[in-house]
Amino acid sequence: MVRSGFIIFIILLFSNIILGQGSFGPPSNPTFGNIQLDIPQGYYQEANGMSGEDLKESIHQIISNHVVFPYTSSSTDTWDILQQSDQDPANNNNILLVYTGRSQEKGYRDGCGCYSNYENGTQSNSWNREHVWPKSHGFPDEDDIAYTDVHNLKPSDRSVNSSRGTKDYDIGGNQHSEATECLTDSDSWEPGDSVKGDIARIIFYMVVRYDPGYDHNNEEFDLELVDHTTPNNTDPIFGKLSSLLEWHANDPVDDFEINRNDVIYSYQENRNPFIDHPNLVNFIWGDSYGQEWNESLGISENNELKNLKIYPNPSNGVISFNYNLVNSKIEIFNLTGKKIKDKNIINSNFIDLNLPSGIYFIKTQINGRLINSKIIIK
Repeated sequence: MVRSGFIIFIILLFSNIILGQGSFGPPSNPTFGNIQLDIPQGYYQEANGMSGEDLKESIHQIISNHVVFPYTSSSTDTWDILQQSDQDPANNNNILLVYTGRSQEKGYRDGCGCYSNYENGTQSNSWNREHVWPKSHGFPDEDDIAYTDVHNLKPSDRSVNSSRGTKDYDIGGNQHSEATECLTDSDSWEPGDSVKGDIARIIFYMVVRYDPGYDHNNEEFDLELVDHTTPNNTDPIFGKLSSLLEWHANDPVDDFEINRNDVIYSYQENRNPFIDHPNLVNFIWGDSYGQEWNESLGISENNELKNLKIYPNPSNGVISFNYNLVNSKIEIFNLTGKKIKDKNIINSNFIDLNLPSGIYFIKTQINGRLINSKIIIK
Protein backbone atom coordinates (compact mmCIF):
# COMPACT_ATOMS: atom_id res chain seq x y z
CA MET A 1 0.00 0.00 0.00
CA VAL A 2 1.37 3.38 -1.01
CA ARG A 3 1.26 6.02 1.71
CA SER A 4 2.05 9.71 1.48
CA GLY A 5 5.26 11.11 2.94
CA PHE A 6 3.21 13.18 5.37
CA ILE A 7 1.43 10.13 6.80
CA ILE A 8 4.72 8.25 7.17
CA PHE A 9 6.16 11.27 8.97
CA ILE A 10 3.24 11.32 11.42
CA ILE A 11 3.62 7.58 12.05
CA LEU A 12 7.34 7.95 12.69
CA LEU A 13 6.72 10.86 15.01
CA PHE A 14 4.11 8.90 16.95
CA SER A 15 6.42 5.91 17.25
CA ASN A 16 9.30 8.03 18.43
CA ILE A 17 7.09 9.50 21.14
CA ILE A 18 6.31 5.97 22.35
CA LEU A 19 9.93 4.89 22.18
CA GLY A 20 11.23 8.02 23.79
CA GLN A 21 9.47 7.22 27.04
CA GLY A 22 12.27 4.95 28.25
CA SER A 23 10.30 4.15 31.40
CA PHE A 24 10.06 0.38 30.98
CA GLY A 25 12.39 -2.56 31.15
CA PRO A 26 13.58 -5.19 28.66
CA PRO A 27 12.17 -8.74 28.71
CA SER A 28 15.15 -9.87 30.78
CA ASN A 29 14.25 -7.38 33.52
CA PRO A 30 10.56 -6.73 32.86
CA THR A 31 8.38 -3.96 34.22
CA PHE A 32 4.61 -4.03 34.48
CA GLY A 33 2.15 -1.13 34.42
CA ASN A 34 4.50 1.61 33.23
CA ILE A 35 3.15 1.42 29.68
CA GLN A 36 -0.64 1.60 29.53
CA LEU A 37 -2.61 -0.29 26.91
CA ASP A 38 -3.71 2.10 24.18
CA ILE A 39 -6.38 0.05 22.41
CA PRO A 40 -8.50 2.19 20.06
CA GLN A 41 -12.07 2.51 21.30
CA GLY A 42 -14.28 -0.17 19.77
CA TYR A 43 -11.37 -2.07 18.20
CA TYR A 44 -12.57 -5.45 19.54
CA GLN A 45 -16.27 -4.61 19.53
CA GLU A 46 -17.15 -7.21 16.88
CA ALA A 47 -15.73 -9.98 19.09
CA ASN A 48 -17.88 -9.15 22.11
CA GLY A 49 -20.36 -11.91 22.88
CA MET A 50 -18.67 -14.40 20.54
CA SER A 51 -17.50 -17.88 21.52
CA GLY A 52 -15.62 -20.86 20.12
CA GLU A 53 -14.85 -20.78 16.41
CA ASP A 54 -17.04 -17.70 15.97
CA LEU A 55 -14.80 -15.83 18.41
CA LYS A 56 -11.69 -16.91 16.53
CA GLU A 57 -13.24 -15.83 13.24
CA SER A 58 -14.32 -12.45 14.59
CA ILE A 59 -10.80 -11.75 15.87
CA HIS A 60 -9.47 -12.79 12.47
CA GLN A 61 -11.73 -10.28 10.76
CA ILE A 62 -10.54 -7.52 13.12
CA ILE A 63 -6.81 -8.05 12.60
CA SER A 64 -6.70 -9.11 8.93
CA ASN A 65 -6.19 -6.81 5.93
CA HIS A 66 -3.39 -4.91 7.64
CA VAL A 67 -1.20 -2.32 5.93
CA VAL A 68 1.63 -4.22 4.24
CA PHE A 69 5.19 -2.92 4.18
CA PRO A 70 7.95 -4.38 1.99
CA TYR A 71 10.44 -6.80 3.48
CA THR A 72 13.40 -4.78 2.16
CA SER A 73 13.09 -1.45 0.40
CA SER A 74 14.61 1.99 0.04
CA SER A 75 11.37 3.28 1.59
CA THR A 76 9.94 2.27 4.98
CA ASP A 77 10.32 -1.50 5.35
CA THR A 78 10.38 -4.22 8.00
CA TRP A 79 13.97 -3.35 8.98
CA ASP A 80 12.85 0.18 9.88
CA ILE A 81 9.83 -0.93 11.89
CA LEU A 82 11.79 -3.54 13.86
CA GLN A 83 14.39 -0.97 14.82
CA GLN A 84 11.62 0.89 16.60
CA SER A 85 9.45 -1.94 17.90
CA ASP A 86 12.38 -3.80 19.47
CA GLN A 87 14.52 -0.84 20.45
CA ASP A 88 16.47 -1.21 23.68
CA PRO A 89 14.59 1.01 26.17
CA ALA A 90 17.92 1.79 27.86
CA ASN A 91 19.71 2.80 24.65
CA ASN A 92 17.87 4.28 21.68
CA ASN A 93 20.79 3.46 19.36
CA ASN A 94 20.46 -0.27 20.03
CA ILE A 95 18.05 -3.07 19.34
CA LEU A 96 17.36 -6.09 21.58
CA LEU A 97 17.95 -9.47 19.98
CA VAL A 98 15.56 -12.31 20.72
CA TYR A 99 17.05 -15.54 22.16
CA THR A 100 20.39 -13.94 23.18
CA GLY A 101 18.86 -10.82 24.76
CA ARG A 102 21.88 -8.90 23.49
CA SER A 103 21.65 -5.14 23.04
CA GLN A 104 23.24 -4.37 19.70
CA GLU A 105 23.77 -1.32 17.52
CA LYS A 106 20.96 -1.03 15.02
CA GLY A 107 23.37 -0.49 12.15
CA TYR A 108 25.19 -3.80 12.64
CA ARG A 109 22.75 -5.85 10.58
CA ASP A 110 22.75 -8.16 7.57
CA GLY A 111 23.21 -6.37 4.27
CA CYS A 112 24.48 -3.14 5.77
CA GLY A 113 27.82 -3.30 3.94
CA CYS A 114 29.37 -1.79 7.04
CA TYR A 115 30.80 -4.79 8.91
CA SER A 116 34.25 -3.18 9.09
CA ASN A 117 32.76 -0.74 11.60
CA TYR A 118 31.93 -3.52 14.07
CA GLU A 119 33.78 -6.17 16.04
CA ASN A 120 36.28 -8.02 13.85
CA GLY A 121 34.98 -6.61 10.58
CA THR A 122 32.86 -9.67 9.75
CA GLN A 123 29.20 -10.50 9.47
CA SER A 124 29.38 -13.14 12.22
CA ASN A 125 27.27 -11.33 14.85
CA SER A 126 25.14 -9.06 12.70
CA TRP A 127 21.40 -9.17 13.32
CA ASN A 128 18.73 -10.27 10.91
CA ARG A 129 15.01 -11.00 10.97
CA GLU A 130 13.74 -14.15 12.63
CA HIS A 131 10.39 -15.48 11.45
CA VAL A 132 8.93 -16.76 14.72
CA TRP A 133 6.42 -18.86 12.78
CA PRO A 134 8.84 -20.23 10.14
CA LYS A 135 8.14 -18.88 6.68
CA SER A 136 8.61 -22.36 5.18
CA HIS A 137 5.46 -23.46 7.02
CA GLY A 138 2.93 -21.75 4.78
CA PHE A 139 4.36 -18.55 3.25
CA PRO A 140 7.83 -19.15 1.74
CA ASP A 141 7.82 -16.30 -0.79
CA GLU A 142 8.95 -12.78 0.10
CA ASP A 143 5.93 -11.45 -1.78
CA ASP A 144 3.57 -13.27 0.60
CA ILE A 145 1.83 -10.93 3.06
CA ALA A 146 2.60 -13.20 6.03
CA TYR A 147 6.30 -13.14 5.14
CA THR A 148 6.52 -9.42 5.90
CA ASP A 149 4.15 -9.30 8.89
CA VAL A 150 6.21 -7.51 11.56
CA HIS A 151 4.20 -9.06 14.40
CA ASN A 152 5.93 -12.32 13.39
CA LEU A 153 9.42 -10.87 13.02
CA LYS A 154 12.02 -10.48 15.77
CA PRO A 155 15.61 -9.23 15.48
CA SER A 156 18.03 -12.08 16.02
CA ASP A 157 21.74 -12.84 15.92
CA ARG A 158 22.23 -14.32 12.45
CA SER A 159 24.02 -17.48 13.63
CA VAL A 160 21.46 -18.10 16.38
CA ASN A 161 18.67 -17.61 13.85
CA SER A 162 20.33 -20.24 11.69
CA SER A 163 20.60 -22.62 14.65
CA ARG A 164 16.92 -22.29 15.45
CA GLY A 165 16.07 -22.75 11.77
CA THR A 166 12.51 -24.04 11.41
CA LYS A 167 12.41 -26.02 14.64
CA ASP A 168 9.17 -26.15 16.58
CA TYR A 169 8.92 -24.62 20.04
CA ASP A 170 9.02 -27.20 22.79
CA ILE A 171 10.66 -28.00 26.12
CA GLY A 172 14.07 -29.60 26.53
CA GLY A 173 17.37 -30.18 24.77
CA ASN A 174 20.94 -29.00 25.23
CA GLN A 175 22.12 -25.48 26.01
CA HIS A 176 22.94 -23.44 22.93
CA SER A 177 26.54 -22.26 22.87
CA GLU A 178 25.72 -18.61 22.10
CA ALA A 179 22.09 -18.18 23.18
CA THR A 180 22.86 -19.71 26.56
CA GLU A 181 19.32 -19.30 27.92
CA CYS A 182 17.99 -21.48 25.10
CA LEU A 183 17.81 -25.26 24.77
CA THR A 184 17.69 -27.15 21.50
CA ASP A 185 17.60 -30.67 20.11
CA SER A 186 17.00 -32.25 16.72
CA ASP A 187 13.42 -31.05 16.32
CA SER A 188 12.73 -28.30 18.86
CA TRP A 189 13.86 -24.98 20.27
CA GLU A 190 13.19 -23.72 23.80
CA PRO A 191 13.76 -19.96 24.20
CA GLY A 192 14.79 -18.38 27.49
CA ASP A 193 12.18 -17.86 30.19
CA SER A 194 12.05 -14.08 29.67
CA VAL A 195 10.66 -14.34 26.12
CA LYS A 196 8.67 -17.58 26.20
CA GLY A 197 5.36 -15.80 26.60
CA ASP A 198 6.29 -13.29 23.89
CA ILE A 199 7.00 -16.14 21.47
CA ALA A 200 3.77 -17.93 22.36
CA ARG A 201 1.62 -14.85 21.81
CA ILE A 202 3.25 -14.22 18.42
CA ILE A 203 2.42 -17.79 17.37
CA PHE A 204 -1.17 -17.41 18.62
CA TYR A 205 -1.48 -14.18 16.59
CA MET A 206 -0.27 -15.92 13.43
CA VAL A 207 -2.75 -18.79 13.79
CA VAL A 208 -5.71 -16.41 14.02
CA ARG A 209 -4.46 -13.79 11.55
CA TYR A 210 -3.87 -16.39 8.83
CA ASP A 211 -6.99 -18.51 9.24
CA PRO A 212 -7.14 -18.26 6.34
CA GLY A 213 -4.28 -16.39 4.72
CA TYR A 214 -3.55 -15.85 1.04
CA ASP A 215 -0.19 -16.11 -0.68
CA HIS A 216 1.10 -13.87 -3.49
CA ASN A 217 -0.79 -16.01 -6.03
CA ASN A 218 -4.00 -15.44 -4.03
CA GLU A 219 -4.05 -19.10 -3.06
CA GLU A 220 -5.50 -19.84 0.37
CA PHE A 221 -3.57 -21.39 3.26
CA ASP A 222 -4.56 -21.94 6.88
CA LEU A 223 -2.04 -21.90 9.73
CA GLU A 224 -2.84 -24.40 12.48
CA LEU A 225 -1.23 -25.29 15.80
CA VAL A 226 -0.63 -28.95 16.60
CA ASP A 227 0.46 -30.58 19.85
CA HIS A 228 3.55 -32.25 18.43
CA THR A 229 6.71 -31.22 16.65
CA THR A 230 6.84 -31.11 12.85
CA PRO A 231 10.38 -31.97 11.68
CA ASN A 232 11.02 -32.04 7.92
CA ASN A 233 7.55 -30.65 7.32
CA THR A 234 6.58 -27.66 5.19
CA ASP A 235 2.83 -27.86 5.72
CA PRO A 236 1.17 -24.79 7.35
CA ILE A 237 1.20 -26.47 10.77
CA PHE A 238 3.43 -25.84 13.77
CA GLY A 239 3.93 -26.96 17.36
CA LYS A 240 3.90 -27.53 20.18
CA LEU A 241 0.59 -26.17 21.44
CA SER A 242 0.75 -27.43 25.03
CA SER A 243 4.23 -25.94 25.55
CA LEU A 244 3.15 -22.60 24.11
CA LEU A 245 0.10 -22.49 26.39
CA GLU A 246 2.34 -23.14 29.39
CA TRP A 247 4.76 -20.39 28.33
CA HIS A 248 1.91 -17.93 27.85
CA ALA A 249 0.77 -18.58 31.41
CA ASN A 250 4.20 -18.46 33.02
CA ASP A 251 5.54 -15.37 31.23
CA PRO A 252 2.78 -12.72 31.26
CA VAL A 253 2.62 -9.63 29.05
CA ASP A 254 5.10 -6.97 30.13
CA ASP A 255 5.68 -3.32 29.20
CA PHE A 256 8.16 -4.16 26.43
CA GLU A 257 5.56 -6.30 24.68
CA ILE A 258 2.84 -3.67 25.06
CA ASN A 259 5.10 -0.99 23.58
CA ARG A 260 6.11 -3.27 20.70
CA ASN A 261 2.45 -3.95 19.91
CA ASP A 262 1.67 -0.23 19.84
CA VAL A 263 4.62 0.56 17.56
CA ILE A 264 3.68 -2.15 15.04
CA TYR A 265 0.06 -1.00 15.17
CA SER A 266 1.17 2.55 14.28
CA TYR A 267 2.45 1.11 10.98
CA GLN A 268 0.40 -1.99 10.11
CA GLU A 269 -2.82 -0.75 11.72
CA ASN A 270 -3.51 -4.15 13.29
CA ARG A 271 -2.78 -5.43 16.78
CA ASN A 272 -1.81 -8.65 18.50
CA PRO A 273 -5.01 -9.42 20.44
CA PHE A 274 -3.24 -11.82 22.81
CA ILE A 275 -1.12 -8.95 24.12
CA ASP A 276 -4.15 -6.67 24.50
CA HIS A 277 -6.33 -9.41 26.02
CA PRO A 278 -4.27 -12.41 27.21
CA ASN A 279 -7.40 -14.19 28.46
CA LEU A 280 -8.45 -14.70 24.82
CA VAL A 281 -6.05 -17.66 24.76
CA ASN A 282 -8.21 -19.47 27.29
CA PHE A 283 -11.35 -18.80 25.24
CA ILE A 284 -9.82 -20.12 22.02
CA TRP A 285 -7.60 -23.00 23.24
CA GLY A 286 -8.34 -23.40 26.96
CA ASP A 287 -10.94 -24.18 29.59
CA SER A 288 -13.19 -21.29 28.57
CA TYR A 289 -13.63 -22.53 24.99
CA GLY A 290 -17.30 -22.27 24.05
CA GLN A 291 -18.02 -19.53 26.56
CA GLU A 292 -18.86 -16.00 25.45
CA TRP A 293 -15.98 -13.53 25.56
CA ASN A 294 -16.34 -9.84 26.30
CA GLU A 295 -13.65 -7.18 26.19
CA SER A 296 -14.56 -5.85 29.61
CA LEU A 297 -14.97 -9.34 31.01
CA GLY A 298 -14.87 -9.34 34.78
CA ILE A 299 -16.02 -11.89 37.31
CA SER A 300 -19.47 -11.57 38.77
CA GLU A 301 -21.32 -14.86 38.56
CA ASN A 302 -20.88 -17.51 41.25
CA ASN A 303 -19.71 -20.20 38.83
CA GLU A 304 -17.05 -17.85 37.47
CA LEU A 305 -15.88 -17.03 41.00
CA LYS A 306 -15.42 -20.71 41.71
CA ASN A 307 -13.29 -21.09 38.59
CA LEU A 308 -10.92 -18.21 39.32
CA LYS A 309 -7.33 -19.44 38.92
CA ILE A 310 -4.07 -17.80 39.91
CA TYR A 311 -0.95 -18.98 38.08
CA PRO A 312 1.90 -19.79 37.97
CA ASN A 313 2.12 -21.07 41.52
CA PRO A 314 4.93 -21.11 42.64
CA SER A 315 5.65 -17.76 41.00
CA ASN A 316 8.59 -15.41 40.57
CA GLY A 317 6.33 -12.59 41.78
CA VAL A 318 4.24 -11.94 38.68
CA ILE A 319 0.90 -13.75 38.86
CA SER A 320 -1.82 -14.09 36.26
CA PHE A 321 -5.56 -14.71 36.51
CA ASN A 322 -7.65 -16.70 34.04
CA TYR A 323 -10.09 -13.76 33.87
CA ASN A 324 -9.59 -10.04 33.49
CA LEU A 325 -10.11 -8.39 36.87
CA VAL A 326 -12.06 -5.15 36.51
CA ASN A 327 -12.04 -2.61 39.35
CA SER A 328 -10.84 -5.26 41.79
CA LYS A 329 -8.72 -5.07 44.94
CA ILE A 330 -5.90 -7.42 45.91
CA GLU A 331 -4.73 -7.72 49.53
CA ILE A 332 -1.60 -9.71 50.44
CA PHE A 333 -0.98 -11.20 53.90
CA ASN A 334 2.02 -13.00 55.34
CA LEU A 335 1.83 -16.27 57.28
CA THR A 336 1.19 -14.44 60.56
CA GLY A 337 -1.90 -12.82 59.07
CA LYS A 338 -0.40 -9.33 58.82
CA LYS A 339 -1.46 -7.37 55.72
CA ILE A 340 1.71 -6.30 53.96
CA LYS A 341 0.39 -4.88 50.69
CA ASP A 342 -2.74 -4.04 48.72
CA LYS A 343 -3.20 -3.16 45.09
CA ASN A 344 -6.07 -2.07 42.87
CA ILE A 345 -6.55 -3.63 39.45
CA ILE A 346 -8.44 -1.45 36.98
CA ASN A 347 -8.62 -3.86 34.03
CA SER A 348 -5.95 -6.54 33.80
CA ASN A 349 -5.35 -10.26 34.18
CA PHE A 350 -1.91 -10.05 35.82
CA ILE A 351 -0.12 -8.21 38.60
CA ASP A 352 3.48 -7.90 39.82
CA LEU A 353 3.44 -8.55 43.57
CA ASN A 354 7.11 -7.54 43.98
CA LEU A 355 7.53 -9.72 47.08
CA PRO A 356 10.49 -11.63 48.55
CA SER A 357 10.48 -15.42 48.55
CA GLY A 358 7.91 -16.96 50.87
CA ILE A 359 4.33 -18.12 51.28
CA TYR A 360 1.50 -15.57 51.19
CA PHE A 361 -2.26 -15.41 51.34
CA ILE A 362 -4.13 -13.29 48.81
CA LYS A 363 -7.61 -11.87 49.21
CA THR A 364 -9.18 -10.85 45.92
CA GLN A 365 -12.20 -8.55 46.19
CA ILE A 366 -14.46 -8.81 43.16
CA ASN A 367 -17.81 -7.04 43.07
CA GLY A 368 -17.92 -7.05 46.86
CA ARG A 369 -17.09 -10.75 47.16
CA LEU A 370 -13.86 -12.23 48.56
CA ILE A 371 -11.76 -15.07 47.14
CA ASN A 372 -8.92 -16.41 49.30
CA SER A 373 -5.84 -17.98 47.70
CA LYS A 374 -2.37 -19.08 48.72
CA ILE A 375 0.66 -18.21 46.60
CA ILE A 376 4.30 -19.27 46.85
CA ILE A 377 6.96 -16.80 45.72
CA LYS A 378 10.21 -18.49 44.69
